[in-house]
Amino acid sequence: MLEKITKRTKQSINREELESRILRCAELVFAEKGYNGSSMEAIAAAASISKQNLIYYFANKELLYQRVLKEMLDIWIEKLSFLETQGDTPEAVIRRYVREKMQLSRLYPNGSKVFAHEIISGAPVLKEYLISHLKPQFDRDVELVKSWINKGLIEEIDPEHLFFTIWAATQTYADFSVQMEVLLGKHRLEEADFERAELAVTDFVVRALGAKKIIKNNFRLIFFFAIWFGVCFLYGLNVQKNATFHHLNLLVNFLLN
Repeated sequence: MLEKITKRTKQSINREELESRILRCAELVFAEKGYNGSSMEAIAAAASISKQNLIYYFANKELLYQRVLKEMLDIWIEKLSFLETQGDTPEAVIRRYVREKMQLSRLYPNGSKVFAHEIISGAPVLKEYLISHLKPQFDRDVELVKSWINKGLIEEIDPEHLFFTIWAATQTYADFSVQMEVLLGKHRLEEADFERAELAVTDFVVRALGAKKIIKNNFRLIFFFAIWFGVCFLYGLNVQKNATFHHLNLLVNFLLN
């Protein structure tokens, strides 16, 4: 019985590995030739399997194309969310977001190109999926940026177009990598090039937003205790509560700004 379970597990692993290889090869073919110029024969050849074997996993080109697109979008949604990103300041959140987006461009350049082709074509396959999966997360992230603006943590900016700008600035390193390679005098973009781009894009966005860090230095601690002592002293002298609450308000506003 244990032998059967082990065998079944190995078969499952082999199936997953082959399916993953097919998807990566399909990304490459779709990215190079577009949907109309691609064929099941070309994808099978790229994956080093027979066409019959490919059809066993994916019945036709349309289903395979849909799977490639949806997998790319799912990876994007999983990795890129302001709400799910850990960070106690807007700057920390933005830096992580840009880093993840740049890594996706580096690790999945062909998937990004397929996605770009689909969007340029009017998203005939992916439009409903964008509405049901990407739009809700986008709306949540926009609301978070609006909350930063309301708290005075960043400059006033159009939240929606902030995201469009970040996407354009990061995806270009995948979708137009040839242009970057020519202008930088490189045969191909390397990891160091993406790190350099990440730093440049992040600094540009952070400076444009004027993102304020929450600084916890000695001066603030001393100032905190000074105000707190003063409030306690006033309260001890039976000063009107309204005055005490006024000073507490000043303290809270100072710590938040």
